[in-house]
Amino acid sequence: AEMTHLQAGLSPETIEKARLELNENPDVLHQDIQQVRDMIITRPDIGFLRTDDAFILRFLRARKFHQTEAFRLLAQYFQYRQLNLDMFKNFKADDPGIKRALTDGFPGVLENRDHCGRKILLLFAANWDQSRNSFIDILRAILLSLEVLIEDQELQINGFILIIDWSNFSFKQASKLTPSILKLAIEGLQ
Repeated sequence: AEMTHLQAGLSPETIEKARLELNENPDVLHQDIQQVRDMIITRPDIGFLRTDDAFILRFLRARKFHQTEAFRLLAQYFQYRQLNLDMFKNFKADDPGIKRALTDGFPGVLENRDHCGRKILLLFAANWDQSRNSFIDILRAILLSLEVLIEDQELQINGFILIIDWSNFSFKQASKLTPSILKLAIEGLQ
């Protein structure tokens, strides 16, 4: 029963879904996690700031328990943070820029999940007031929201949907979205 604490609070349905869709096997959960942890020494260039079981488990779930893929994602996660340090300074909901973006609905998080148990995040691009919110603050607010939501094990298994409504998005707004800024957003969300 030692490994079940990692699945604590999950409904039997979700545990079954994790088994069927993500290849999650409670009997070898600890071995799977340890195998990913053992790969960390192969990337001395990256500071792995969290290596606890629950944290590594997220990456295994995200990659259907392919350990190499899970490790690649884990490395990518910390490398992104290492390369974009300023984006993660004061990475909290009470940071003025993040707080303003969240208040303005970037992103909006719907209370109800969809029929697959996924959490729905919603952004109305046309509502972006560039005098109020920098694109970086909006991106930080989205990443922080995902960071907080992914703590929920049900969501680690069921996932998320991010809906961006681009209708009425103006050319003036679009001109702020440079290739380098879009690259930053895509890499961060991945």
